Amino acid sequence: MPPSTKSGTLLRSSTGRPSPLGVSQLGDAVNFSLFSKHATSVTLCLSISGRSREFSKMESQMQEIPLNPKENKTGDIWHVCIENLPLSGVLYGYRVDGPEGWHTGHRFDKNLILIDPYAKLIEGRRVFGDNNEKMSRFLGTYDFSSLPFDWGNDYKCPEIPEKDLVIYEMSVRSFTADKSSGLEPSIRGSYLGVIEKIPHLLELGINAVELLPVFEYDEFEFQRHPNPRDHMLNVWGYSTMNFFSPMSRYASTGGGPLAASLEFKKMVKALHSAGIEVILDVVYNHTNEADDEHPYTTSFRGIDNKVYYMVDTNSYVQLLNFSGCGNTFNCNHPMVMELILDSLRYWVTEYHVNGFRFDLASVLCRGPDGTPLNAPLIVKAIAKDPVLSKCKIIAEPWDCGGLYLVGRFPNWDRWAEWNGKYRDDMRRFIKGDGGMKGTFATRISGSSDLYQINARKPYHSINFVIAHDGFTLYDLVAYNSKHNEMNGEGGRDGCNDNYSWNCGFEGETRDPAINALRSRQMKNFHLALMVSQGTPMMLMGDEYAHTRYGNNNSYGHDTAMNHFQWNQLDARKESHFRFFAETIRFHRQHPLLGRDTFLTKADITWHEKNWDNFDSRFLSFSLHEGKYGGGDLYIAFNAHDYFVKSVVPPPPSGKFWYRVVDTNLPSPDDFIVGGVPGVKKIYEMAPYSAVLLHAKP
Repeated sequence: MPPSTKSGTLLRSSTGRPSPLGVSQLGDAVNFSLFSKHATSVTLCLSISGRSREFSKMESQMQEIPLNPKENKTGDIWHVCIENLPLSGVLYGYRVDGPEGWHTGHRFDKNLILIDPYAKLIEGRRVFGDNNEKMSRFLGTYDFSSLPFDWGNDYKCPEIPEKDLVIYEMSVRSFTADKSSGLEPSIRGSYLGVIEKIPHLLELGINAVELLPVFEYDEFEFQRHPNPRDHMLNVWGYSTMNFFSPMSRYASTGGGPLAASLEFKKMVKALHSAGIEVILDVVYNHTNEADDEHPYTTSFRGIDNKVYYMVDTNSYVQLLNFSGCGNTFNCNHPMVMELILDSLRYWVTEYHVNGFRFDLASVLCRGPDGTPLNAPLIVKAIAKDPVLSKCKIIAEPWDCGGLYLVGRFPNWDRWAEWNGKYRDDMRRFIKGDGGMKGTFATRISGSSDLYQINARKPYHSINFVIAHDGFTLYDLVAYNSKHNEMNGEGGRDGCNDNYSWNCGFEGETRDPAINALRSRQMKNFHLALMVSQGTPMMLMGDEYAHTRYGNNNSYGHDTAMNHFQWNQLDARKESHFRFFAETIRFHRQHPLLGRDTFLTKADITWHEKNWDNFDSRFLSFSLHEGKYGGGDLYIAFNAHDYFVKSVVPPPPSGKFWYRVVDTNLPSPDDFIVGGVPGVKKIYEMAPYSAVLLHAKP
């Protein structure tokens, strides 16, 4: 009997069209289009009745429509058009079959119903971490019946110049999941939860959020088979299942994929209305489908493994692993490149996001066999694409295969980079390592050794001391070693080279001297970040000194280890938070700290003669206002363990030095808005402290 709707209406199929890929409306009918170069048969599977209570068992109840390769195939595209199909609420997937044999590199399995790579919405488990739906399957769905989202007549997408960005790296779920957020349980950990906390972002002073992955992923992926990590939930999201669909379990009240799409747009609209841009952390270097030993086949692997992944058929473990996650997306294959570009354009046009940070972006610089490419097509295409022309595009310029491209990432003068050398060098100088003064000066003045080439700018260096992976800022000054025992891998995971210093005691202590030193060091790091040339980025939670108790790889803990602790923020609002917010505000207001050109000799004076002294851990310099205005700045860092008498240069004619920052002083004297006069010619700087003076009439 031919397939029918739940009302009994017969479904009618016709040849359909190969373009566009995915699901599209064709008159009153629905067109389905799927790429698979190596498949020998494709069957469209439909659930007309939508999501049932026993969603994980739905596959056996789906209606199936085999595609005739003589009629429903154009080139490598399989397609069919279905009449009398509802315009929303239908769940769909594909059974795909093809050549067998491990040696072929193909991984077809006609017993699996696979997700369409171009599905715009994914239906599956509705509530994050719901153990009752732990083994839920995931299917595509669509919606052609809802009205377009109302962005509003007065809506305006911010277009903040790159030189003016202050980026806040954050997780949608972890930002409000904790009870201390004060939000109703129905919206904790959701897109709507972010909206409720926009006042905090404004008070902090940032103007861009970089969201940890928000594409659909399975938080239970570690629990699908017994392994040392099967106690954890993936809370970071670096395990993409589909590149077009927003994470459905970030919807409020278990609302599902349509609600997730709507609420994501509401979040973006609200952030934009507050003058905050939205940058997405995107993971095109690998997918959730794991490795050859324990594959989790949901889509690409079963549709065309040899196209979507880098494969070496001469090896038993055929999937190349430059991502550290078991597989590597074949980004420079023409069809995969088209998928990535279509995905990026979709997030810009449909969801109005402002840019992207590409996780392990060096993978994008590899050919199908993993060989590094000097001019990778996908990287160039992203840089040159007209839809993406106004987007911020940021590379994490390394991968797990050793392709370290900091300062050398192919960029076409468009790509910015996470500056990993900045992170390491700033950490080493401020904690007191010898021989770092010259390198510290280079980093704080814009890393011209890395980025002053062709038409690149200082803002192409994304400066950061802390990011989601690694220590929090507090842990950087409280732990010498990582403490990842809770991850289940015997402490083997996470980076060993943290360049951290516990200030005299490992972990929590009540010693007031050690805690004061830690506070001072956190302020030193934050001040250094905010007075550096380039684009500053900070991590969610560092504004109140969040701790993960030494865990530097906390991706699998949906607990207070990752959750923003709003009660701790309240407790430190007038001290630690105040310093961080005022320093950000000073950075954004002073024209010398947001330059779009590299410093020249006329712009800066280094008050230094001992560049080659390995033991020197003191550095001071003046930034001159020149044509930029705003008043000269004198900035000094003392990373010695003793007091240093700093000789303060004379201020410009007709002006006086005002002390704005001294990290050695308790709050509120550590940051004085407008500064205090009376600065003497000799400024005695405490051990491990920093000072900022402002020249004013």
